[in-house]
Amino acid sequence: RQPLSPSVAGERLCSTEEATAGSGTYTRHGFIFSSLAGCLERRNEDSELPVVSVVRDSESQLLPNVGAVVTCKVCSINSRFAKVHILYVGSTPLKSTFRGTIRREDIRATEKDKVEVYKSFRPSDIVLAKVISLGDAQSNYLLSTAENELGVVVARSEAGVQMVPISWCEMQCPRTHTKEFRKVARVQPQFLQT
Repeated sequence: RQPLSPSVAGERLCSTEEATAGSGTYTRHGFIFSSLAGCLERRNEDSELPVVSVVRDSESQLLPNVGAVVTCKVCSINSRFAKVHILYVGSTPLKSTFRGTIRREDIRATEKDKVEVYKSFRPSDIVLAKVISLGDAQSNYLLSTAENELGVVVARSEAGVQMVPISWCEMQCPRTHTKEFRKVARVQPQFLQT
């Protein structure tokens, strides 16, 4: 192990020809970037290239990186997208929230042109999504719920009761039996928060 200089999130560390991306990093356009603030480590393992990873200081902030599954809360919706706050990366709670956007075309994998945002999400829904891009200058992460495992995991009905999923596109209020449309996640056990 060769501990190196401190690294900040988003910093370009080296090219993918010089090293392999380890934990705490991501690759983009042939370069390895740090996905969190911490200490840069370069380890020579059995492979020809050293493995570059960033080890987090216990106080530093974890950042959502491309491909990460995140848990977020819907803040607002319109006909083109849903705005969310990212609360967890995997099962790790974030110290500060990050803003994300789920565009209409990223809600479902099929029949994208027929998707309606208000039939997929409502404000205050808890959603599992995957980070597909680090977004723009407003630090908005672009998120997708196109996979079956992604989508709404917790939603409250208009009566304020937690709804039960009855299909991939509907949830029902156990008290009033009213059905509401949602893009429902087929939740896998490893994603369930206790």
